[in-house]
Amino acid sequence: MSDTPTVVLVHGAFADASSFGRVIPDLLTENIPVLAPAVPNRGLASDAAYIASVVRQIDGPVLLVGHSYGGAVITVAGIEENVVGLVYLAGYVLDEGESLGELQARFPASPLAEALVYTPFPVEGSDEPGIDVSVDVARFPEIFAADVDPALTRVLAVSQRPLAGAAFAEPASAAAWKTKPAWGVVASADLAINPDVERFGYERAQMKVTEVDSSHLVMHAHPGEVVGVIREALASPAV
Repeated sequence: MSDTPTVVLVHGAFADASSFGRVIPDLLTENIPVLAPAVPNRGLASDAAYIASVVRQIDGPVLLVGHSYGGAVITVAGIEENVVGLVYLAGYVLDEGESLGELQARFPASPLAEALVYTPFPVEGSDEPGIDVSVDVARFPEIFAADVDPALTRVLAVSQRPLAGAAFAEPASAAAWKTKPAWGVVASADLAINPDVERFGYERAQMKVTEVDSSHLVMHAHPGEVVGVIREALASPAV
């Protein structure tokens, strides 16, 4: 078993593991073990169960890093025994029994709320379709990644990984931050999640907070700062 934690990067809604494309090379250069799995984005319980299964198969300690909706996922999956810490990037920090919708409803809506697109998808064994939620392609760059290379944001806009709408109402079955050390990055220019939602969750969890003047896609806009927080977490005596 390795003593060096594996950094598991958990992407959020409307994105995929390529979200961490500017972070992964720096971590690998420092010989930090990294894994960036594809999150199904079908529901909080099932997504957390999937990430938990990935974590269990890692031989050694794990530092979970979650962006946006991925923060909710690591909040639940982080109770796995070999998870030694949590890092939230512009992320949702739910309490046990709390849903994304409930947390967001405490604060004014962000511009994202008016740019969401709802698309039905077939559900095996059911006559009722599920609903996928994505971001209007034309508005994706300004809302999600205003300070990222426009050529890249156009690609990201048309390659979104939607989130099943049911995920917004699913309560978290656990809150790993109650027993694991955690760090949070606030994207203070975020137009996808109200930054006060991020601040509230981080403060409630009493975690070390770093504020970055960034759009929602902080890993692309400010990879150095993100790697710095991950490095700080890995160096902590608590991990």
